Amino acid sequence: MQKFFKNKTVMITGGTGSFGEYLVRALLPLPVKKIIIFSRDEWKQHVLKYELEEYSHKLLFIIGDVRNKDTLLAATRGVDIIYHAAAMKHVPISEENPMEAVYTNVVGAYNLKEAAIQNNIPSVIIISTDKAIKSVNVMGMTKAIQERIMLSNHSESNTRFVCVRFGNVAGSRGSVIPLFHDQLIKDKPLTLTDTTMTRYLITLDDAIELIMTATLEGKGREIYVKKMPVCRIVDVADVMIEAYNKPKTYPIKYVGIREGEQLYESLVSEEEMRRVKETDKYFIVYPYGTPGLPLLKKPLEEYRTDHQKSFMSKSAIKEILKKTGWI
Repeated sequence: MQKFFKNKTVMITGGTGSFGEYLVRALLPLPVKKIIIFSRDEWKQHVLKYELEEYSHKLLFIIGDVRNKDTLLAATRGVDIIYHAAAMKHVPISEENPMEAVYTNVVGAYNLKEAAIQNNIPSVIIISTDKAIKSVNVMGMTKAIQERIMLSNHSESNTRFVCVRFGNVAGSRGSVIPLFHDQLIKDKPLTLTDTTMTRYLITLDDAIELIMTATLEGKGREIYVKKMPVCRIVDVADVMIEAYNKPKTYPIKYVGIREGEQLYESLVSEEEMRRVKETDKYFIVYPYGTPGLPLLKKPLEEYRTDHQKSFMSKSAIKEILKKTGWI
């Protein structure tokens, strides 16, 4: 990593989001020449610039929106690596504003790809989501289209496009863990959608490891997918109730599945399993026509990509919450 990033200029779209900011902080110890933080939130840029003042010689903050191709063309000149984290990620909000999700997640991806190709950017790493698989909501559908836009073949281009896909990042803004935290400290009932709802759970450190693996190893047009444990949301609630010293009878209000939500999510589609290489930590989905695939450790029919037979123990959930500072 030290050798790869030496004297590189790195740009992060959505660089002031919860994940984008963490990626900025992960890159700072590396010998990069410059980190460009590209986002449309001026207040978050102001706060982050103040917090990272000691690294000001390495940082460049650019206000811009991926919807604006001209801004992207200007911002990406001279860049070596782009991490594309800008997106509308909130499922219910995307359901309420579907065209806004299209403009950001789809049109924004197209604009960034065109800017990268025109400016001859060597590498673009796209941050995607497990919701792009078997998507039933606008957010997942637009992220699925984003993957296809970015990974479609442009033989005339020298830019390397690689995608990473992971599940819910523990504690990211808008996710269930900060919601439960807020409700518990205010002695409000926990709001749960359904007792059977499950989610893949990943820490920010694991997400960064996946991204760096894809950055260093990807040849182009692959999707790197982190193997992630599955937790039941009701178990997360139980663990947090205990950790916050609340009674076992703490009130839980069941509000039903919100618009666009899924009970179960998937890492890799059944179709993708036919062109995938499996390692101990990852699935790597290769483009159509790659010879010698699939390289799976079990017969295809034994993979259950729509739901799991076993779930994270409460002790394992507790460890993740401790590691991420929520308990």
